[in-house]
Amino acid sequence: MNVFWRKIIKSSVISAFLWGALLTTTASAEVLNQQQKQTMKQLSQTSMSSDLSYQLIESLTTEVGPRLMGSEGDKKAVEWAVNKMQSLGFDKVWTEEVTGTFWQRGEAQAKVLAPYPQNLVAVALGGSVGTGKNGLTAEIAHFDSLDDLNAVADNSLAGKIAFISYRMERHVDGHGYGQAVGARVNGASIAAQKGASAILIRSVGTDNNRIGHTGVMRYQANINKVPAAALSNPDADMLVNQLARGEAVKVYLKLTPSTDEKVVARSANVIGEITGSEFPEQIVAIGAHLDSWDVGTGALDDGMGVGIVMSAAKQIQQLTQAPKRTIRVILFAAEEVGLLGAKQYMIDHKDEIDNHIIGAEWDFGTGEIYKMTTGVGQKALAQTKELAAFLAPLGVEFSQANDAKAQSDMGMLSAAGMPSMNFAPDGSRYFDYHHTENDTLDKIEVDALKQATTVYTLFSYFAANAEIDFRK
Repeated sequence: MNVFWRKIIKSSVISAFLWGALLTTTASAEVLNQQQKQTMKQLSQTSMSSDLSYQLIESLTTEVGPRLMGSEGDKKAVEWAVNKMQSLGFDKVWTEEVTGTFWQRGEAQAKVLAPYPQNLVAVALGGSVGTGKNGLTAEIAHFDSLDDLNAVADNSLAGKIAFISYRMERHVDGHGYGQAVGARVNGASIAAQKGASAILIRSVGTDNNRIGHTGVMRYQANINKVPAAALSNPDADMLVNQLARGEAVKVYLKLTPSTDEKVVARSANVIGEITGSEFPEQIVAIGAHLDSWDVGTGALDDGMGVGIVMSAAKQIQQLTQAPKRTIRVILFAAEEVGLLGAKQYMIDHKDEIDNHIIGAEWDFGTGEIYKMTTGVGQKALAQTKELAAFLAPLGVEFSQANDAKAQSDMGMLSAAGMPSMNFAPDGSRYFDYHHTENDTLDKIEVDALKQATTVYTLFSYFAANAEIDFRK
């Protein structure tokens, strides 16, 4: 018996009490009526027994695979999403163009030349320039952290490759990522300012597999662009061990990525709706990003989110009674290369931001959702406790905080004033696979996926039907 079902059985007495309390609440205190509460219970049961979200992820990873912005896979993903939404019976399905540049990875080769020659497993960081076809050879200048690199004098690393060995920490909420990712995003420009000819970083990941973690990096204006790559954790360890022997360590690095700035890459946000029966202009937004990096098949990042939000909407679409408000599923383009889809969505929908009454996105985690955090008005906060009671039997705690921002793309809507919900899943193992060749279908935890889909289904139905103004 798996952990999830042990939790369900253990909480059965509490669950029965919560269901009973919800179904006998007096009408004067209700934000859902008795029929809607029965529907919530029904949705919980049907969603937990459905494998639709898994089927969608399997289809996306098998029939499309990697889908980097501007690639053929990206184009196929947009077509796939439109066809799937239509086949699932969404009332409206459309696309909105997103443009950008198309970066192509090329090859990566790295090796220690001295004092102890060994090959290194490296992966180019997204957006990196190349080394030239002959590669480059240079001595390593080692730094424990980005701050340590930033502290050295400008132009002091001439002719060297900067190497940052900071190791990301594992946490259930993934906060170690924020502490580590700065080296990936900003390290190249800082290294260039210090005079380095390239930068190597320890992969931003929590695994010990000999696989590199890619991810987007940024060049600062008016600073020389230098090549940037990530080493697998074991190879970063080995490089540190060589450096500890006190001899100069020379490394050969060859990266051949390219970007043609004259070529406009075209993708699209894919949007589907279940139209509200009473307040169709009011939008409950649930989202994920459709693109992925090119090294894996994007099963976790963010095929899992795609499957969850599409399946949640479908569970509600097949009810006999349509929701009062519109449920909008947004599959954002080009999240991985700079939230381009989200930025375009804010432009395309600038006149209806106030109609987004609440939203939530999935773009993190592999395990069960364990906590719900609200970002709503004070009156609405008390009213959303009714939703919390429906989620408690699924093992979801109601956070005492009320400061939630939607994840990733939809965070821009939160910043613009959209009330938001954040559902925190167990992300302990997420960064073992994040942005690697190992982000594949077999990493999906099926029971956790069903629980997450059920949480998003119940949230979407509740938000679309509850007598709540989430801004108040």
